[in-house]
Amino acid sequence: MQSVAESWLVYRLTGSSTMLGVAAFASQAPVLLFATIGGAVADRVDRHRIIVITQTASMILPLTLAALTLTGTVRVWHVLVLAACLGVVNAFDIPARQAFIVDMVGHDDLMNAIALNSSMVNGARVVGPAVAGLLVAAVGEGWCFLLNGISYTAVIAGLLLMDVPKRPKARERRSVLRDTTEGFRFVVRNRPVRALLLLLGIVSLAGMPYAVLMPIFADQILHGGPRGMGLLMGATGAGALCGALSLAMRAGVRGLGRWVAASAAAFGVWLVLFSFSRTFWLSALLLVPVGFSMMVEMASSNTLIQSMVPNALRGRVMAVYSIMFMGMAPFGALLAGWAAEHVGAPATVAIGGLICLAASAVFAARLPAFRGEARALIVAQSMAGGNPAAEITGPAAEVPMRTSAISFGSK
Repeated sequence: MQSVAESWLVYRLTGSSTMLGVAAFASQAPVLLFATIGGAVADRVDRHRIIVITQTASMILPLTLAALTLTGTVRVWHVLVLAACLGVVNAFDIPARQAFIVDMVGHDDLMNAIALNSSMVNGARVVGPAVAGLLVAAVGEGWCFLLNGISYTAVIAGLLLMDVPKRPKARERRSVLRDTTEGFRFVVRNRPVRALLLLLGIVSLAGMPYAVLMPIFADQILHGGPRGMGLLMGATGAGALCGALSLAMRAGVRGLGRWVAASAAAFGVWLVLFSFSRTFWLSALLLVPVGFSMMVEMASSNTLIQSMVPNALRGRVMAVYSIMFMGMAPFGALLAGWAAEHVGAPATVAIGGLICLAASAVFAARLPAFRGEARALIVAQSMAGGNPAAEITGPAAEVPMRTSAISFGSK
């Protein structure tokens, strides 16, 4: 609801696709700047406590925007500043929250936990945008911001009621810079992790900005207004929910590398088809597989990366994941906003889809080369149960391959 209402508010105040890109940049750029620090903090400090603090801050920001909007004093710079503040909060929240999943459920249920979490998120994405579209059209954006802020009381209460075992404290205290460098070193030295993150970054840079341009599609191209925008975003959420549920029913990570390659390619194809549509209901229908393939690619990448990373480095590696997932998106949003002003929103989305398709083809071609290395990393973490002592920063060729059930890309 917050996302739809905020995009529509910026569009209503400015009527500019460039400003839509600027607003998205303001909310996501801080993740690129501060996520590495957030990841280092997540590996040093109690992750549960970090999430309580970040969720409290996430409650205050939409309530502030609600007050400004409902009193009629809101200006575009208010939205940009508050969006940037939320971006800073997310830079600490996302690495801690992603790493916290293993603290709650353990390694054996990791993939199902990530998929079920995605199901909850995307279930909300089905209902939220549709409700937001109706509310914006009926009473304005401020009520969406207010409801979002109030909803955090349930989130914070649930977090405070959790009884999570404490992680053992690190024996050695080192500088944040050294800890951050160690996380990047793990990513650079392990080809499977590096390849997954590069593909994720390209998809976020080129493909994901279609959502930033959704107000233009809803208003100028498909003539649906705020209600139409809510339905379009809801269709994406419905597809993403189906994708998350399909992953939740899987057992193990066998063949998940192929899922990543295929879903990234499908994401690009469906984006291109969506860009050519000029009929509202056809566009909404095309956004269902867009959401499905997007969710499968991102959740599968998340699962594989978390299956390969030692627990001692989890927060820092998930910080790099956050950078590629959300840190690339603001640059994509700026480029998409600028391109939409010059070549139009449909052409911009089509170009992004073609880039995703090309990136998936490169990933699929390289997949057989690093499948064995990925399997070794997964087996090592499964045997160690996430024990920091089992950290692997090289090819890990020495790990025994007795677990034939674990496969990165083969059937």
